[in-house]
Amino acid sequence: MGETSSLVLGKALQSARQLAGLTQQELCQKANLSYSTLAKIERGAIKTPSVFTVKSIADVLAISMDDLLGAVVDSGGGATKATTKQKKTSAGGVSFLYLDINGCLVRFFHGAFTQLSHETGVPSDVIESTFWHYNDAVCRGEMPMEEFNKILSKRFGKDAIDWTSYYMQAVEPIKETHDLLTWAAKNYRVGLLSNIMPGFITEMITKGLLPDIDYDAIIDSSEVAAIKPETDIYKIAQAEAGVDPSEILFVDDSRTNLMAAERMGWKVMWFDDYRPEDSVARIYQSLE
Repeated sequence: MGETSSLVLGKALQSARQLAGLTQQELCQKANLSYSTLAKIERGAIKTPSVFTVKSIADVLAISMDDLLGAVVDSGGGATKATTKQKKTSAGGVSFLYLDINGCLVRFFHGAFTQLSHETGVPSDVIESTFWHYNDAVCRGEMPMEEFNKILSKRFGKDAIDWTSYYMQAVEPIKETHDLLTWAAKNYRVGLLSNIMPGFITEMITKGLLPDIDYDAIIDSSEVAAIKPETDIYKIAQAEAGVDPSEILFVDDSRTNLMAAERMGWKVMWFDDYRPEDSVARIYQSLE
């Protein structure tokens, strides 16, 4: 399948998804696909998507393979301009914006520790230290959420603990950054780059804790089996962005994570969730 054909197929799938009233995240769940795979297919970045993958998507959308392939054949070579949207490059050379989640798009989840302490009588510092002991393994996808929840339940003397639920109730969206990302997605290519537990991003989008937009890349640590500030996760993110390292702007609230990205040749910016207005203003300025 040539470049034009892959663009047409991607556009046909995108149109069918939107007609079905599904977000990319919802379709990924139903078709058992990773977000990055679907996003690449829809924008034509995968030149020869697997027929099994396309059929899985088509089945969820209740459209036939014949309809999809017919759209490709009928398009000839004239659909390319209609299926691609030109995005900007800032005066400073930025064409791709990556944002961290915790501390940038949502205020951190420390309230969950306090809530668990209140319910169990276990001191907050004990709950927090236990959490951080296992956090990296869960975010790397090495430990399933079920196992993590069982460990918390046993350690804190509770019949059952659903950490996902505590987290979702504790975090709060940072409106200024949500507005920024929604605007940026219309003008630049955008993505999420987060150390996060399995399934959290999809649920956060569904609950309105993250903007429901068509991301160009979502680098979910639990899916790529690497966490910041490890070099591998930045290499994966860079490959997904598909641009020169100097064209990537990465926003994070951890200076350690930012320094690792800077060593890759990325542009970086520290986010202060105590003063989000100032941080967002600096990001807007860097994208002018």
